[in-house]
Amino acid sequence: MPIDPAKAVAAEPRSAEISWDHKDVQLYHLGLGAGTPATDPDELRYTLESKLHVLPSFATVAGAGMGVVGGLSAPGIDIDLAAVLHGGQSVTLHRPVPVSGRAVSTSRVAAVYDKGKAAVLVLRSEASDADGPLWTSDAQIFVRGEGGWGGDRGPSERLALPDRQPDATVERPIREEQALLYRLSGDWNPLHADPEFAKLAGFDRPILHGLCSYGMTLKAVVDTLLDGDVTRVRSYRTRFAGIVFPGETLRLRMWADEGRVQVVVTAVERDDAPVLADTVVEHS
Repeated sequence: MPIDPAKAVAAEPRSAEISWDHKDVQLYHLGLGAGTPATDPDELRYTLESKLHVLPSFATVAGAGMGVVGGLSAPGIDIDLAAVLHGGQSVTLHRPVPVSGRAVSTSRVAAVYDKGKAAVLVLRSEASDADGPLWTSDAQIFVRGEGGWGGDRGPSERLALPDRQPDATVERPIREEQALLYRLSGDWNPLHADPEFAKLAGFDRPILHGLCSYGMTLKAVVDTLLDGDVTRVRSYRTRFAGIVFPGETLRLRMWADEGRVQVVVTAVERDDAPVLADTVVEHS
């Protein structure tokens, strides 16, 4: 079997030094659509180095953010990358992400689940600097055709929608060139840029990175319901439920409760086709 769950989970964690500065943060924010209007004081917190704060989802790309790719080459894993789908993502913040920093990122396969017709790998990355832990990030990776060995199926939580109207609904346009800009933060998959490659993958044209939708959603929640204060975010998780194309519009419906915001994200132009589901931002 291409995946040996016991070997993958038992493998020694792999560590690497990562670093970033204000330019990496600004590029990431611009890739999410920040900076419109360019002189808006609220947007300058994402784009101007003298006022800069860091959206916590930056943790997924800090230091080139290639922990997922590294995890797929771990001992006990030998799979066809064409069978891989990014199924979900979570980030837990131990303290605010600094505008510039150096850290050690340690990655490992935290779990392998058997979904029958697919396997799910939980790839965990933990970053720490001289002052202690910064964040823990989990990527849930579906590998089609690799299940069926009789292992633990793992969690399958689905969140019911609150029985009331959303507390806020916002729309966020995706620029035509946004995937081309976002990929400069480290995800060079041609699926998001090359029309011919996208057709080979079964799409009419390149699709937006799931992690770009992920970051756009967190920014919208922070700006709409958390007074623009990124330091209030404690954790953020989602399930990637569908795709979205550059040029389309995200519709975000938000329900606010004590200490948490639940979000559903859909694609407006395709009759509210699902994009992100089971999405929760926990905050102070």
